[in-house]
Amino acid sequence: MGLRLDIKKLLSQRSSRVKSVEFHPTEPWILAGMYNGQVMIIDYNTSNVIKTFEVTDAPVRAVRWITRKNWIVIGSDDMLIRIINYNTYEKVATMEGHTDYLRCLAVHAEKPFILSSSDDMTVRLWDWEKGFKSIMTFEGHTHYVMSVVFSPKDGNIFATASLDKTIKVWSLNSSVPNFTLEGHSKGVNSVEFYHGGDKPYLVIERTVKVWDYQNKCCLQTLSAHSNNVSAVCFHPDLPLIISAGEDGTIRMWNSGTFRLENTLNYSFERGWSLCYLKGMNVMGFGYDEGTVVIKIGKEEPTMSMDSSGKIVWAKNNEIMSANVKNVEEIKDGERLNLNVKEMGNSEVYAQNLQHSPNGRFVVVCGDGEYTIYTSLAWRNKSYGTALEFVWSLDSNEYAIRESTSIVKIFKSFKEKEILKIPFSAEGLFGGVLLGVKSSNFLCFYDWETCKLIRRIDITAKNVYWSDNNELLAIVSEESFYVLKLNVEEYKLKIDSEISEDGIEESFEFICEVNESVKTGCWNGDCFIFTTNSNKLAYAVGNEVSTISMFDSPFFILGYVAKDARLYLADKDLNLISYSLSLNIISFKSFVLRNELNSAFSLLSSISQSDKNILAHFLEKQGLKEKALEISNDEEHCFNLSIQLNKLQVAFELAEKDPSNDSKWRQLADAALSDWNFELAEKALWKSNDFSTLLILYQASGDSNGLLRLATTAEELNQDNIAFNAYFLTHNHDKIINLLVKSQRFSEAVIYSQSYCPLKLSLVFSKWKSSLPKKIANRIMDPQSNPDQFPHLQTSLNAESWINSQRFSTLSGHHLQNYQSILNSDIHQAAASNTFPSISTVKFSSNVSVQRYQDDLKSTDGRSDNMSLEVNTTGTRDDFLEDLDMENMKLEDINEDNDDF
Repeated sequence: MGLRLDIKKLLSQRSSRVKSVEFHPTEPWILAGMYNGQVMIIDYNTSNVIKTFEVTDAPVRAVRWITRKNWIVIGSDDMLIRIINYNTYEKVATMEGHTDYLRCLAVHAEKPFILSSSDDMTVRLWDWEKGFKSIMTFEGHTHYVMSVVFSPKDGNIFATASLDKTIKVWSLNSSVPNFTLEGHSKGVNSVEFYHGGDKPYLVIERTVKVWDYQNKCCLQTLSAHSNNVSAVCFHPDLPLIISAGEDGTIRMWNSGTFRLENTLNYSFERGWSLCYLKGMNVMGFGYDEGTVVIKIGKEEPTMSMDSSGKIVWAKNNEIMSANVKNVEEIKDGERLNLNVKEMGNSEVYAQNLQHSPNGRFVVVCGDGEYTIYTSLAWRNKSYGTALEFVWSLDSNEYAIRESTSIVKIFKSFKEKEILKIPFSAEGLFGGVLLGVKSSNFLCFYDWETCKLIRRIDITAKNVYWSDNNELLAIVSEESFYVLKLNVEEYKLKIDSEISEDGIEESFEFICEVNESVKTGCWNGDCFIFTTNSNKLAYAVGNEVSTISMFDSPFFILGYVAKDARLYLADKDLNLISYSLSLNIISFKSFVLRNELNSAFSLLSSISQSDKNILAHFLEKQGLKEKALEISNDEEHCFNLSIQLNKLQVAFELAEKDPSNDSKWRQLADAALSDWNFELAEKALWKSNDFSTLLILYQASGDSNGLLRLATTAEELNQDNIAFNAYFLTHNHDKIINLLVKSQRFSEAVIYSQSYCPLKLSLVFSKWKSSLPKKIANRIMDPQSNPDQFPHLQTSLNAESWINSQRFSTLSGHHLQNYQSILNSDIHQAAASNTFPSISTVKFSSNVSVQRYQDDLKSTDGRSDNMSLEVNTTGTRDDFLEDLDMENMKLEDINEDNDDF
């Protein structure tokens, strides 16, 4: 049976004829050179055209990336080679030298060299570090040179293919070919080296020929195309020879057996070019009608690890092994240096490797066959044909999927039972029960009786059983489901009649987790997994914790309990490891089962850094008191203290980080909500939250606090706060000084006339001196012109009387006793010199001030210090009508002196 290759089309982009394609090595981009003279960069993941370059009116036949310089190099029928910066569109260089059409380009992997082949029958070597000059010309072909390629093993060697029916192999330091391969009846369009050794393969006529150029003999001729073959390559990672032809087909051949494995036809007319991306299993093709990109096979490495840490992997047919226990120092996330041992060879191309549960055997699957080997001596134990292979819980028992309707069960390497599936079986899953999936549901069967245990309506990608054989994770496209197997329930009913849905009580649903799982494994009650977004995480119940994020995909090999480490590998067989304490997992499991005593008994064996992680877990479970007990992360402890209303603890923690204003504001808000004004005041001062302090002091009647706030705010140039605080404490002189210091003389005059006319003359002179002479001459001094300001003297008399009464020393509790005085017209009284007498006010023996139980709790005595306000200027309609100075803010007062 042939290779079973999964092929997925990633891009199908129609355009003008595409003569050349190449992948970007790191970005999901394919470069396409077109017959109409354009060059495009296409994102094959999104099908979006990233950039288009209008290069020439002549056909473009060759394009290549030079990513280390951010360049693309373009060869066309106008006989020019152009280099363009693909980020800036800058034309870096234009190279002339060929006298006919450009056919092919090759870029050296390390040196600043470009090779170009042409219809002028020559190959030229260009050096961009020497001014993009042609430093050597290789002559010897007698017809068009269609293809040129560097050897992947030796960058000093390259090969050329020509329509003169020859292949020539050259060295960069000699213009004479090393040797020539002859014997073709027609011209050769393409040549490329084998990536696994020094064997170039060639394309001639309608066939693909594989040559051993060391022995100068043709190894194999592959015939399948019905028209000329335009391009061919050895796949760098898979055992495939891939060719594209003018018959519109793509042919895939097994490079080991030379058997035709697959034929693809995307109806894009003639095929002209192809490219591959090493390590990514993607192929690109250029056609008459556009560009196609496909993905072949899987990215997951062919690798397996047993419970002791022994790893086995396959590189094509070669089997290698290593043991992680031989690695001395392991750091999280760092690549492991393994001592690799050659185990032997596999008779088939290994597409899957699986250790048996006890680690004694390893099965190799591929080419529609399976072979079971002993893991130590690598001796063949059994083999057969199968589409799929899975192990039972017993290492002597396994099952194979022979077809979509037949599953065979083997015991001790002998066929035990044939299970005829009443639906189209698309996959098998091993473990405690035998899982068989269809396109939209999953069935579990008992290994012994082959009876249906349960049908679950889910499109399953994979199934993972826990080590204790009780829990399983069923992975779907966007999430996974955790179920618990009730062994006793299904064994009680397995001998009775079972419905088509199986035994309902056999499984208990635990939870669903919305994570797209790529690979996974269990450790106790913890499911560890990687996601499609390259995240490594684990779930205990539906609680997900992230371990790390990756830049590229990694795949879980397994967890070694004795090392408490998780091992992963990428597609290039690079291994990394992460520590994952079993105690942490057990702690979380106990908490979720509400066994808190058992959970906290493990804390003595858990490091403090891990305790901090567990504190966050406890917080999510609503156990905030417990979280505060075990955490020593000050930030987390502070947040927990706020949530638990342990404000004194929060205050002590905030004092350890006194410059963190956000903590103090958070504490102040919590203290205000708890009516703890004393603590709130401290926190507000720590955070310099003067606005809230102003409200607090005003609401509580704390004149001393307002004076302190005003003084501090003035020192820190927070004039609005200082103004309001001085105003609330009737410090009119301070306000005048503040306005004068701020060069706001017009506002100072307005304020002085309204609240302290005795200062008016001084402020007025400063204002007038600050103005241009023309404007100053237009302004009249009230005190120098009393006849124009008849009410000024009355205001001065009112201010003098107010100052003599010392209202600022009176308690706010006695407001009702002075209400009649405050309601009287002081301005009119000053005009008639009949001021009310404060000595006539009678005080009640019991001053009653109504309070509300749920209002201010700690303001007793503060209102005693708040002074009463009396305005001195009456209606002031002779100066400024309807000016509400009690709500005045500096920025709200018009600064235009002309308007005044």
